[in-house]
Amino acid sequence: MAQIPNLDNAPLNLSSLRDQSRKEIINILTNIRGSKCLVVDPKLGGSLSLIVQTSVLKEHGAEVRHLKADPVQTDCTKVVYLVRSQPDLMKLICSHIHNDSSKGLQREYYIYFVPRRAIACEKILEDEKVHHMMTIGECPLYVIPCDEDVLSFELDLAYKECLVDGDTTSLWHIAKAIHKLEFSFGLIPNVRAKGKSSVRVADILGRMQVEEPVNTSDMAVPEINTLILIDREVDMVTPMCTQLTYEGLLDELLRINNGAVEIDASIMGGPQDGKKAKVPLNSSDKLFKEIRDLNFEVVVQVLRQKATSMKQDYTDMTTTSQTVSELKDFVRKLNSLPEITRHINLAQHLSTSTSKPSFLARLDMEHTLVEAESFDICFEYIEEMIHKQEPLLNVLRLLILFSVTNSGLPKKSFDHLRRELLHSYGFEHMATLSNLEKAGLFKKQEPKSNWQIIKNDLQLIVEDTNTANPKDISYVFSGYAPLSVRLIDKAIRYGWRPIEHLLKLLPGPHSETKRSGFASSTSFDSLPGAAYSTNKVGDGRRSLALVVFIGGVTYAEISALRFLSSQEGMPHELIVASTNIVNGHTLADTFVEKLG
Repeated sequence: MAQIPNLDNAPLNLSSLRDQSRKEIINILTNIRGSKCLVVDPKLGGSLSLIVQTSVLKEHGAEVRHLKADPVQTDCTKVVYLVRSQPDLMKLICSHIHNDSSKGLQREYYIYFVPRRAIACEKILEDEKVHHMMTIGECPLYVIPCDEDVLSFELDLAYKECLVDGDTTSLWHIAKAIHKLEFSFGLIPNVRAKGKSSVRVADILGRMQVEEPVNTSDMAVPEINTLILIDREVDMVTPMCTQLTYEGLLDELLRINNGAVEIDASIMGGPQDGKKAKVPLNSSDKLFKEIRDLNFEVVVQVLRQKATSMKQDYTDMTTTSQTVSELKDFVRKLNSLPEITRHINLAQHLSTSTSKPSFLARLDMEHTLVEAESFDICFEYIEEMIHKQEPLLNVLRLLILFSVTNSGLPKKSFDHLRRELLHSYGFEHMATLSNLEKAGLFKKQEPKSNWQIIKNDLQLIVEDTNTANPKDISYVFSGYAPLSVRLIDKAIRYGWRPIEHLLKLLPGPHSETKRSGFASSTSFDSLPGAAYSTNKVGDGRRSLALVVFIGGVTYAEISALRFLSSQEGMPHELIVASTNIVNGHTLADTFVEKLG
């Protein structure tokens, strides 16, 4: 099965977006005649795999390599670098060119920045005296379709850059990506933002419309009716909890990278020779599409039913005489056997982890932290983890959850845990803790915690969650409803006004904008019974709401949004875009200072 997702059923014409990106890359290769070595920044390599197959790059005369510290080994005289605008990558490229010069190699160098060039990077090339040897260009890949309803801006470090480094370059990129979407699908009339970065993106988007307007006069009803922008900072509780949907759990335990997991081939039934198998996970796999958003408990039952039904069909086939059409039906069912086998293998592997007492104890502790009612028990649990030297990211994840749900820790507890952490994991982590403090994720307690009010008013804890037949989004965490998705639900149905009192208790400002050009179209905000009015696009489909997470989204949140989208009375179909896809580990890891 291909790793490039099939986008035929996407609610927007995402195939045209992907085709445009593919064209940008192929144009670069076509314009450089003859054979060349394409050296790709490893982070971009994953993104490219969702756009264009390596075989297509080879057809256009490119040998493909990943950018590493080692010099490029190739017989090609033309070397093309495709990289993000990051200073550390410039230093690698400079070292390659100096190495070639020292060996007397005569090569032509090209560097294409994704999505745009940066002065700071070109300054490094000038300082290293290689700028004049290079042809410099841009490859404007602002947004990558990861699946039918998920887009990524591929900005992994946006959250830390904004909160800790004060670098807001990524916000311009996000606004630019949304503005590009508007040129394809129409100006978005309603914009609602929550959080400092989100409000800033909404402002930049407004400026871009003034400077380079999307023409609204010749457009029919825009395909995207509402844009919801939300900062990850607004809800740091959700990503720190363990996701319990099938796709979320695969990401927690195996790490999904660019729509695939890489695991030991033996897990998938191969020989135990240490080889790796890459398993694509996207909606092109019909069974995965059916089970990805279910709670993992239910997935095991579904797979069991499918296997039992197939076994029964097989028994029937061997004991009775079949007509040709019955044989044909049976063979058609057999075609789904590889998918069933694949997911049974994966589910079996996940089950070994989810049945461990340590996994269950952790889930229990997360639930206690979210309830924010047993401070001493939580404090002792984290202290014990530090003393046992459990993996640092496991500790940081619970520490962030502890701090966020309690509006920080009392000074004495804060100082104690900080000291214990540094003793246990080394004083080089002072910078890590400092990053977390700057981001407000590990701090001294403020006078009163807002968490209890938010938790109760938005009904974030749901006692009797039915995971098999869910009636509420809380099924994705077996009893906790993601705060972010509760807010998005309110924003889409009613706008911010009815929950202003709650928004003020959460980090950052909020804004709500009606954009000009649509005087004639009634926004459903102004209609009575807004929750149940449905905006239709020309052909009778529901119009779309684009939900943008700045700082990362989890698979569990995407599942919860898909659930919302399928509910009766939801005015819009939802499509999700994010700087990147995260879980508690990957998010905590961005704050860990890697020395040297």
